[in-house]
Amino acid sequence: MAEGETLTLRLLLHNDARVHSAFLILKNDADGSVRETKMKPGGYLEDYRFYECEINLTEGLYWYSFRYTSDYGEFFVKKTDTSLGIVTTDGGEWQQTVYERNFKTPDWLSGGIIYQIFPDRFYASGEKKENVPPDRFLCDDWQKIPEYRQTGEKCRLGNDYYGGDLKGIEQKLDYLASLSVSCIYLNPIFEAHSNHRYNTADYGKIDPLLGTEEDLCSLIKAAEKRGISIILDGVFSHTGDDSVYFNRFGRYDSIGAAQSQDSEFYSWYKFDEYPEKYAAWWGVPSLPETNENDLSFSNYITGENGIIRYWLKKGIKGWRLDVADELPDEFLDKIRIAVKSEGEDNFLLGEVWEDASNKISYGARRRFLRGRQLDSVMNYPFADAIVAYLKGGDSSRLANTVLDITENYPPQAVKLLMNHIGTHDTARILTRLGKDELFEGDRERQSKLTLSPEEYEKAVKLLKAAAVLQYTLPGVPSVFYGDEAGVTGCSDPFCRVTFPWGRENGEITEIYKKLGKIRKETEAFAGGDFVPVISDGGIFAFMRQNGKSRAFIAVNRSDTETEITLPDEVLKNKTFLGEAPKKGKVILPPLSFSLTV
Repeated sequence: MAEGETLTLRLLLHNDARVHSAFLILKNDADGSVRETKMKPGGYLEDYRFYECEINLTEGLYWYSFRYTSDYGEFFVKKTDTSLGIVTTDGGEWQQTVYERNFKTPDWLSGGIIYQIFPDRFYASGEKKENVPPDRFLCDDWQKIPEYRQTGEKCRLGNDYYGGDLKGIEQKLDYLASLSVSCIYLNPIFEAHSNHRYNTADYGKIDPLLGTEEDLCSLIKAAEKRGISIILDGVFSHTGDDSVYFNRFGRYDSIGAAQSQDSEFYSWYKFDEYPEKYAAWWGVPSLPETNENDLSFSNYITGENGIIRYWLKKGIKGWRLDVADELPDEFLDKIRIAVKSEGEDNFLLGEVWEDASNKISYGARRRFLRGRQLDSVMNYPFADAIVAYLKGGDSSRLANTVLDITENYPPQAVKLLMNHIGTHDTARILTRLGKDELFEGDRERQSKLTLSPEEYEKAVKLLKAAAVLQYTLPGVPSVFYGDEAGVTGCSDPFCRVTFPWGRENGEITEIYKKLGKIRKETEAFAGGDFVPVISDGGIFAFMRQNGKSRAFIAVNRSDTETEITLPDEVLKNKTFLGEAPKKGKVILPPLSFSLTV
């Protein structure tokens, strides 16, 4: 709810409880204070009676439960895993997120599609590049598996480049348009000395292997003509040690923080014993942590002439913040101001792997989605729940995850959730669905792990169902380049293989194209309500509705056929994908789905 709104809470109790009085117990998360409010008796519903009260809250996070007294004593009503209430002393509390009244998020992406590109591996234009550092290994075999060994050789983990570039992306924009893509999210494109470029060397310069600033501007303009916007990856919690700012190896003419305590960049970092011991991201020496609240650093990133605004002025439509939950609140506040100062429609997305509405980091409850920081976040809870369900989990967990997120997040954030089922940080979705084992750890073992023909065939069926869920649940689907073409692979670096141009799985690609088309044409997917219908074992069915636009989605991930009766509201829907209903019912064979609109 928004700050200043009035919220009515109702408690339904059976007449046999012989209730005397009912109370709302409300706890303020910020200071732990608890207050009780007596609820007024209301109307009846068959053998039950309502008790209700109104509350008006300031911005923050709150927890609530209920207490009532009766002829039989005192009892408490607590939250179950399904958000329903139960009379117990051991249950949980309901969460109420109160966001700022003026919290607004962009409308242009709602109902759209994000396409994530790891730039080095998408498409190589073949155009000659200038000023490419000679210490990089340039691979001449587009289909070669990425190097996974950290040897002393030039060709090693993180240092093998395939030549994908910005011009290459521009040349494939028509393909992305055929997928109905609304937004391209680019993994880091700034100069850095590894192929993933999360070890930034210069925030103000495009990496020479990817092209030039002019190439980025050309891509932005060409994409705009097709209704596609570009957002960039902002990696501000750390830089590279081999950078203009730290300059540990003296590559640059600048005086870096590792070279002199008189460096203009010295205050950006956290040295324990100068110059060898310093705070590093997850203890990795090549990634020295920044002091984000240092005035010099924060001005460089968020100031009027800072990095955030510089690239927004070039035409990008927003930023995705790497490890947003590791950035201090004060810094995130400044980033939002910088992003929105260049246009209210600019999008600010954060990487948070858990429920972003109640996460604790930096020793405090975070306020990512209350109006002063992020517009929305990467939706790992949905991704994990979809995979768990399709690999044999009960659909009730998936339903509860969706309900928890949609209840806990402001609706402005829900409509823009980045609904991925794979990213540069996870194993490829086909591999996750096809194998029942871990995809981390021993890279030698991972390099040899492939899907058998039978595993691949089953994984393709499950991927189609996963894509249907991804495209129809609340939020915005995000496709990791190549997932729609049938790419497989374990975790980093095997999830970062090149796009298989000319070797795509056309069957999968066609499903993604159809799903893109239906999202573009159906208002129910643009911020529409989520209405659960069935979550029973291997069966998951729900509706999305926005005004008169209604969609019905049903998935059967089990090994047996099932019959589902359609809700009255969607009996006149037309089948767009999967099994067609007949006479108000749909029969779903094993590993199948139905999508009607």
